[in-house]
Amino acid sequence: MSWMPGAFGAGRHGKPRKADPRKRKRPTGKLLKADVCSAFFYVSKSMNDLDQLVQDAHADFAGAVTPADLENAKARYLGKAGRLTELLKALGALSPEQKKARGASINAAKQQVEAALNARRQALADAELEAQLKAEALDVTLPGRSRDVGGLHPVSRTMERIEQIFGSMGFDVADGPEIETDWMSFTALNNPENHPARSMQDTFYVDMKDGEGRWLNLRPHTSPMQVRYARAHAKKYAGMNPMPEIRVIAPGRTYRVDSDATHSPMFHQCEGLWLGENVSFKDLKVIFTDFFRNFFETDDLDLRFRPSFFPFTEPSAEVDIAFGHGPLKGKWLEVAGSGQVHPNVVRNFGLDPERYIGFAFGMGPDRLAMLRYGVNDLRLFFEGDLRFLSQFK
Repeated sequence: MSWMPGAFGAGRHGKPRKADPRKRKRPTGKLLKADVCSAFFYVSKSMNDLDQLVQDAHADFAGAVTPADLENAKARYLGKAGRLTELLKALGALSPEQKKARGASINAAKQQVEAALNARRQALADAELEAQLKAEALDVTLPGRSRDVGGLHPVSRTMERIEQIFGSMGFDVADGPEIETDWMSFTALNNPENHPARSMQDTFYVDMKDGEGRWLNLRPHTSPMQVRYARAHAKKYAGMNPMPEIRVIAPGRTYRVDSDATHSPMFHQCEGLWLGENVSFKDLKVIFTDFFRNFFETDDLDLRFRPSFFPFTEPSAEVDIAFGHGPLKGKWLEVAGSGQVHPNVVRNFGLDPERYIGFAFGMGPDRLAMLRYGVNDLRLFFEGDLRFLSQFK
């Protein structure tokens, strides 16, 4: 075919005409219609595939009976190699128009799958909770389990009662260390160096020494608390004339090498001291009579003093009581020791024994608790048997 001037494709001078890149070839009407039909067929087929995928997911999720089964089913659709994940990866091979339509359809299907997954999770959780509630069902018609109300130990009740009664008579309550020096436990109380109480057969010693090189001990009585209180009182009121009287009791735990039905290596003691310029044995008798009648809540009670010996009092006396009724009627029972404070002890208090005089006493709260509550074995107080202790609430 020759190029003719003016022919199609030739220029005005007969030369070939170059194509204008700005002018694109428009598709014919038939071609556009074919493309639309092809895209519609593709989208329709894809929608059918996604609907089937969602139905399969619903069926798999519904068939999961445990959370582990449900997670396995989830992986088949939403996992790294899941069906929906693979469909999303394949979008890169599509044309822009197909990618847009296909991506929207896949995302809609994914949302349906995730909704079905969450619904099944909640259903399994509800079923598990219901099964747990049935297994742990409570019969609300049963009476509740009440907690028992505790109570004070009988010895503690006795100690509180002693403090209350003596407090009503104007006595202070002293406290002090349970590990004591030799001077406080023995020397200050007029115990000689060779006194049996100092031996290891009667006193517990600890592996420590005081400033004078003497072994410390677990206090064998509460007398050191009286010594400390009296010395502090004398120092506080030094120069005051007259000095206020010393009225104090010293309750607490004490320790001795002894153990049987009526003795324990650890026991309780309450000692008392009344010191002034005009205190006599008459006051001691009045104090004791009033105390025991209040403690045992009866006036049908007799009191007697028997001569005795204690290195820290002179004269000294044992105190006995006898009930006028009850199983112990007419029996004299030793309940305390007492006496006029020895001048050497008053001097160790830091006071002048020519001016200050008074009495001291000591009793066992454990023994008084046994008499008050009718207990015949001291060891019951320390065994912790609730069948015994629950009787004293």
